[in-house]
Amino acid sequence: MLIAENIMRPPILNPLFASLAALPGIGPRLEKLFGRLLGREGEPPRIVDLLFHLPTGFVDRRNRPKLSEVPPDTVVTVAVRVEGHRPPPPNRPRAPYNIDTSDDTNTLTISYFNARRDYLEKLFPAGELRYVSGVATLYDGHLQMVHPDRVVDEAGFAKLPLIDPVYPLTEGLHPNQLRKAIELALERVPKNLSEWQDASWRKRNGFAGFADALRGVHRPQSPDDIKPESAAWSRLAYDELLAGQLALALLRAHQRTRAGRGSAAEGRLRARIIAALPYSLTPSQQSAVTDIVADLAQPARMLRLLHGDVGSGKTVVALLSAAHVIEAGRQAALMAPTEILARQHFATIAPLAASAGIRAAILTGRERGRERAEILAALSAGDIDLLVGTHALFQEEVAFRDLALAIVDEQHRFGVHQRLALARKGEAVDLLVLTATPIPRTLVLTYFGDMDVSALREKPAGRKKVDTRAIPLDRLGEVVDAVARALDEGRRVYWVCPLVEESELVDLAAAEERYAELKRRFGDVVDLVHGRMRGADKDRAMARFSAGETRLLVATTVIEVGVDVPEASVMVVEHAERFGLAQLHQLRGRIGRGAERSACLLLYKAPLGETAKARLAIMRETDDGFRIAEEDLRLRGEGDVLGTRQSGVPGFRIALLEVHGKFLTAARDDAALVLARDPKLSSPRGEALRHLLYLFARDEAIRLLGAG
Repeated sequence: MLIAENIMRPPILNPLFASLAALPGIGPRLEKLFGRLLGREGEPPRIVDLLFHLPTGFVDRRNRPKLSEVPPDTVVTVAVRVEGHRPPPPNRPRAPYNIDTSDDTNTLTISYFNARRDYLEKLFPAGELRYVSGVATLYDGHLQMVHPDRVVDEAGFAKLPLIDPVYPLTEGLHPNQLRKAIELALERVPKNLSEWQDASWRKRNGFAGFADALRGVHRPQSPDDIKPESAAWSRLAYDELLAGQLALALLRAHQRTRAGRGSAAEGRLRARIIAALPYSLTPSQQSAVTDIVADLAQPARMLRLLHGDVGSGKTVVALLSAAHVIEAGRQAALMAPTEILARQHFATIAPLAASAGIRAAILTGRERGRERAEILAALSAGDIDLLVGTHALFQEEVAFRDLALAIVDEQHRFGVHQRLALARKGEAVDLLVLTATPIPRTLVLTYFGDMDVSALREKPAGRKKVDTRAIPLDRLGEVVDAVARALDEGRRVYWVCPLVEESELVDLAAAEERYAELKRRFGDVVDLVHGRMRGADKDRAMARFSAGETRLLVATTVIEVGVDVPEASVMVVEHAERFGLAQLHQLRGRIGRGAERSACLLLYKAPLGETAKARLAIMRETDDGFRIAEEDLRLRGEGDVLGTRQSGVPGFRIALLEVHGKFLTAARDDAALVLARDPKLSSPRGEALRHLLYLFARDEAIRLLGAG
C-alpha cells in the first residue's frame, strides 16, 4: 500500500513527505518525541506534519522590561549582567544550579536542574551581558527563571526574531529543538508548487501563496500574523477545508456514478411495522421515510444522513428503510460502534421485525463458535433479512447473499474508509447514516458533505418541558431538602456526579462519597451505579431503580444513564460547569418522559468562567437540541461536539471552525465547480488540487478517480 502511494504521489511533494530523521540533528530519540508531539506514534513523523504544527502564542521581544517592571508568571525577555555562579553543594546533587544576575533595578536568579557546570559557565560568563527569555516567577519574594528558552549575547540577540512563536510541546522536547526543526523544514518547501486556489478568490481575501503562508505563520513579523484570523493562517485553513470538501465531492461522485440498483416495493412490510408501533410516526419521521424510500427506488445510490435528538425515533426510521429493501427480496445491515448500542438497537427492532415477518439477527464479538457459524451460513444463504452488529460486520467472512442497504449508526466514529468497506459487502449498496447528536450546519458540510440530509426535529411524543435551574453549590443543603420532598412524593431522582478529571477512579471516589452522604440521609432508597461495575451488577442496579425498589440513583459520568424510566422526574447535576452543553442536554433528556412535572438542577461552583456561564444560560433558555448543538460548536469547537478528539477520526489540524467556518460554503462550491468542469482533475488546476489532497491526507479520494 505504501509503495503504491509513493508511486502515485507527485515527486515534487517528496521533500515534504520525507521523515524528520532526514533533517540534521534529529536522531532516533528526537524522532520519537516528535512522533508523539505530531500524533505519529508508531510511524515516522514527516516534514509536512511539522509544518502543520502551528503556534499557539508568541514571545514579544520588542519591549524589554527592566527587572523591576517584570510581571510574575509571564514570558519575558530581559537583559542582565552575570554576577556569579552557585553550583549545588556536593551533598545535595539534586539541588538547582543557580546563576545570579542583575540589571540596575533588581536581581534575577536563573536556575537549572541536572545541568553540567562547564556548559553553564560557558553560557553565562561572569561579568558579561546576556539576554534571557523564559517564564519569570517569584520564589520566596525573589525573581527567578528556571531553564530559560533562550540565552544569547548581544550579537545573538540581534539575530533573534522580535516576535517569537510559542508552540505546543511534549515532555522531553525543548522549544529550541522544535524551532530549529521548523526552520529546517521551511527550507524544504518546494519553491515551484503550482497554485491550487482560484486566483480571484485569493485576491479577494489577500491570501499569499502556500509556501509564503507557512513562512508567515512560523516567522511572524507582528503579533497579528500569528492569529488564526490572519491572512496567512486563513489561507492554510482554506486549503484544509478545500481538501476536505474536494475529497467528499469525489466520494459522492464516485458513489453516484457507480451503477445503483433501485429496490421496488409496495410498502406492505412498512405498513405492518407502523401498525405494530404503540404511537404514530412524527411528521419528521414520515418525511424522512418518504425521502429514503424515494432514494431507494432510484437507480442512483443513496447517501443520506439522518440526525436528531435522543429518542426522536431514528431506529424506527432505519427499520422502515430496511423493510423497503427486504420486501424487494434483498438484505439490510445496521452497524453500531459499540456492543451496547448494537444490542439496544436489536432490542427495539426485534419485536417490530417479528410482527412484519422480517428475519433479524445480531452479530457482535459475543457471538462465537457454532452460533456464529450458523448466523454466517444463514446470512450468505439469504435466510437473514436484517443483520444488526458492530465492527464485526466488516470482517471478511461476513458474506451477504444480496446486501442492498447499509445503515451506519454514529458514523463519525467510523470514518469514510470504514463506511466504504461496509458498502463493498454488496453490489451498489445504498447507505444511511444515523447520529443521535443534532449536528450544526457547518459540521454537516464538513463531515457529511457527500450526503443528503434528513433531520428529526420534533420532541418524542409526550415529552414535557423540564424546569431547568442553575444553583450555586453553597446552596447544596437546599437541594438535598428539595430531593427529600420529591422522594416523599414518591418521585424518582437521578444525581449525576462530576467529572473530576480524566480518571474513572477519581470520578468513582467523588460518586461514592456523595452516595454515602445521601444514604445516611435517605437510607435504602439510594443506589449507586458507575462504569467500573460488572455489566450484570450495573443492569441489576438500573432494574431496581426502574422498578421503584430504589428511588435515588447516584451515577458517575462514565455511565450512560440510558434506561427509560418515565417515573424519574428530578435530575441533579453536580459541578455542571464541568460538562459540555451536549452532555448536559443528554442528561436532562432522561427526565420529562412521564406524567410528572420535571426539574433539572444544575449545581455549579462560583465564580463561573464566561464559557460555563454561557452554557448554563443556554440550558435554561432552550431544550431545542439543534440550537444547543450550534451553541456547543461555538463554545467548544468541532472535535468535542462530534466526539472526534476521543475517537481518532481526523478533525482539522489548521482550520478552526469557529474562525474559519465562514469559508466552508465557498470551499464546497469551489469543489463542486472544479469537478463539474474537470471530473478527472486532469487540467493544470486539477493537477495542483491533487497535490493539495496529498498534503492534507485526503489522497484516498484520488484513488477513486481511477476506480470503477
